[in-house]
Amino acid sequence: MRRRGRKDYYYRKAKREGFRSRAAYKLIEIAERFRLFKGKESVVDLGAAPGGWLQVARVLTRGKVVGVDIQEIEPIEGVEIVKGDIRREETLEKVREIVERVDVVMCDASPNLSGVWSYDHARSIELSEHALEFAKSMLREGGSFVCKVFQGDMFNTFVEKVRSHFTHVHIFTPKASRKESAEVYVIAKGFYHPKVLPGEEYDVRVDDVSERGEGVARLDDFVVFIKGAKKGERVRCRITKVRQRYAVAKLIPDKWECPRSQ
Repeated sequence: MRRRGRKDYYYRKAKREGFRSRAAYKLIEIAERFRLFKGKESVVDLGAAPGGWLQVARVLTRGKVVGVDIQEIEPIEGVEIVKGDIRREETLEKVREIVERVDVVMCDASPNLSGVWSYDHARSIELSEHALEFAKSMLREGGSFVCKVFQGDMFNTFVEKVRSHFTHVHIFTPKASRKESAEVYVIAKGFYHPKVLPGEEYDVRVDDVSERGEGVARLDDFVVFIKGAKKGERVRCRITKVRQRYAVAKLIPDKWECPRSQ
């Protein structure tokens, strides 16, 4: 691993240009492609050691930049460092003492790899979900979230959770990612607080039918599409998908309903 790293183009480029890690070029490409920074954003970088992303953020924005890691991070001029575990509430509170709300939350962290892919993938998803919860607690309305995730069978479920809180979600692999790596980056923009959440259940009246034949109900001014529901019915439904202006739900059968004869 060490020998390959020393021969790597981005490794050598980072050494030459003063970045602490080759990962700096991943953020540079993400920031340019998805217009992540306009120059005044406040930023929190989770799992920030050794500090390559913090260096990039410090150059690209004049806002507050905070790095969080359970490991020590050597000081960077203009960057606040918080030593702590992103899974703990006390770490969130330490960050809030520095900045109450931020425009961008980033996470390029990886779990300690075991070599057992299913286990490593699950650990990556767990870490990413903690980063998402941190972002939901810290982001301003309209803010952005960037997170590294390992691909696998739990990936789509995680992405759907992200889509429930952001208007635009992109999956991207930077050029600086190694070809053999299964990592991808989830870039989410337009943070919002959803009216409902996946898994929640509601009793609703179906007021209309969509062009696709789904029942249309409303929770105050929020639209819910329910497959199989008919106009005029009162039904119980479970939310399965959430977007900023609507949600999709499925019918919950009446437990006393007799099964249809075959």
